[in-house]
Amino acid sequence: MRRVARFLIPLIGGLALLAIVGYVLLTRTTSRWFEKDLELRGRLAVESARTSLATHWADRAQLPEILADITRDERIMAAAACGTDGTLVAATDAYPEQFTCASLQRRMADEAGSDGTAWSMTSELASGAVRVSATRLVREQRAIGTVVLVHDLSYLERREATTRNFLLVAFFILALGAAIVTLLAARFAWRGWTTELRQALAGNPTRDFRPLVRDVRTLVERLAGEREEGVRAGPWGPERLRNALNEHLQGERVVILANREPYIHEKTPDGIRVVHPASGLVTALEPVMRACSGVWVAHGSGTADRETVDAHDTVRVPPGEESYAVRRVWLSEAEESGYYYGFSNEGLWPLCHVAHTRPVFRAEDWAHYVRVNQRFADAVCEEVDSDDPVVLVQDYHFALAPKMIREKLPKATILTFWHIPWPNSERFGICPWREELLAGLLGSSIVGFHTQQHCNNFVDSVDAFMESRIDRETTAIVQGDRRTLVRPYPISIEWPVHWVAEAPSIEDCRASVRRELGLQPDALLGVGIDRLDYTKGIEERLSAVDQLLERYPEFRGRFTFAQLAAPSRTKIPHYRDLNERIEALAERINQKWAKGSYKPIALLRTHHEPATVFRYYRAAELCYVSSLHDGMNLVAKEFVAAHDDEQGVLVLSQFTGAARDLTEALIVNPYDFQQASDALAAALRMPADEQRIRMRSMRRLIAEFNVYRWAGRMVVDAAGLRRKERLFGGLRASRASFR
Repeated sequence: MRRVARFLIPLIGGLALLAIVGYVLLTRTTSRWFEKDLELRGRLAVESARTSLATHWADRAQLPEILADITRDERIMAAAACGTDGTLVAATDAYPEQFTCASLQRRMADEAGSDGTAWSMTSELASGAVRVSATRLVREQRAIGTVVLVHDLSYLERREATTRNFLLVAFFILALGAAIVTLLAARFAWRGWTTELRQALAGNPTRDFRPLVRDVRTLVERLAGEREEGVRAGPWGPERLRNALNEHLQGERVVILANREPYIHEKTPDGIRVVHPASGLVTALEPVMRACSGVWVAHGSGTADRETVDAHDTVRVPPGEESYAVRRVWLSEAEESGYYYGFSNEGLWPLCHVAHTRPVFRAEDWAHYVRVNQRFADAVCEEVDSDDPVVLVQDYHFALAPKMIREKLPKATILTFWHIPWPNSERFGICPWREELLAGLLGSSIVGFHTQQHCNNFVDSVDAFMESRIDRETTAIVQGDRRTLVRPYPISIEWPVHWVAEAPSIEDCRASVRRELGLQPDALLGVGIDRLDYTKGIEERLSAVDQLLERYPEFRGRFTFAQLAAPSRTKIPHYRDLNERIEALAERINQKWAKGSYKPIALLRTHHEPATVFRYYRAAELCYVSSLHDGMNLVAKEFVAAHDDEQGVLVLSQFTGAARDLTEALIVNPYDFQQASDALAAALRMPADEQRIRMRSMRRLIAEFNVYRWAGRMVVDAAGLRRKERLFGGLRASRASFR
């Protein structure tokens, strides 16, 4: 019994202490809730009678009746009307004389300020506690007086007493029950465990004890792995990514294959200009290459690209830093038309995006796609410095390259990341070369997508069209002795974003952007940043702005939406048509709502450097990302990163991968213009405190799950797979020599 008492007394004492703390917190919380409820009731009562009060303010016969109607609520015991000079205009019979109009208006001015429209305080009368609230009454933008309400707080004491009694009884029952259950469970568990332990020490472990041994072994292996991969501790950044490369790849350089180059050299009348292209892929990968060096193999598309490379078609970038190399591959106009504009962007792009554009597949485009993939694969093989390099293949332009690289470098660790959505197997099946595309991607060691859903769609496509064994437990595809892992790697941006560190202050950005757009300093500004692409939902976005002005007149003449739209793939007719439709739509909306110099849509159709883009992010009250289908969408994350003042609101399409991460954004269906316009209005009306809470949460998530973590996870996974392949390769060689 003494053992039981030693156990029960501390447990019950601890629960009792917890009950006391809980009671204090609950009492304070309920008191605040009740006071807020009183204030809300008071405001509603005044609002419902506002018109009558304003109309009959000078009517000494009618005004007391209106005040009496307000006090019919059982919790409002008295009401009074005070003039702007502090005199009592009218009052109900029960109004306490100690609350003079002059004293209340002085306190209201001191505590609520001259611009305050409502104020309240708690006071004591002989009959008990009361809550006094004052609301300023305005007619035709001129204050005509103040309405004072006296609320009875006696019912609060009754509610608190009921809550206290219920809480104490509940905690007592909970404490007693928890103590009994815990004591019984502990005694039986201890008895069983000691029995098993004695048997194990005697050399006769039972079947029931083996799971415990297995759990301990798993824990030890995991801890050993974490010690081996010591870089896992702490936040991800450039230095940590370098450490991961040194730890897992022994400082070997990484080769990236991507169609788009991170820096383009263009001829201008003033000389050669370096352009940083508007691309989510570049935004994500360029910080990685700055951190870990290596070689970026890409298509040389700039008018001055040939003049800036060395004899090996290589140039060091970024300008002034030269931390990594770009190897440029040259394409003829016919190759670019067939491989890039044809098969990639008229075939694969609409195939993978649910944006209601029919994919076009041509045999001649496919032939160019095969030849260009082989040329880029050869360039990658020329840039490696070992027979088992790490190669990161990027996006849908190079679905065939992994297999081609594998044929020349069978020991290579190839990680392919597909930056756009992967369609379901039924939709993918309409591609005439579906088996060839899948076989090319399965040359990879790892195939990565943004979301688990895209991984599932890819595995289902392989299951439907390829002879393979699907290991769904580890999400792997096995062909012969080759094993390809399929993994989700949600992409992100660098943190902190160096463009934000270099940008002007929020106030300077707001002022400069409004001057550029010809807006008033206090104008409300929304922003959209996109390539001119039908998957981005730009037409739907502008239509939502039109609906906002239609349904919320308060924003007419005040709100302007700036759409920065970089021209893209203009050689494709569908993109040219889209450009014309967007221009016509913006013009119709501007004509509809124009007033003087005011236009609600500012359509800026040109390339904007990142420094300019981040100025617009920081200047805007909201950003609307309305993609109809998107793998991730980094514009959403860039906007959040740009607002280090923790203000601003993100309105985000539910059809983006980012919507799974940034859940504090206002998530909308971009096809529903009414819902989207409601979200825009809510964003413009959102209080600063709520903006701060939402923005802070999203910023913390992006800081934790940044692009360095994205790249680091892929590198660590690739390195782990590489170690296993080396080990198994060594075992196979040993077996062969033994035979």
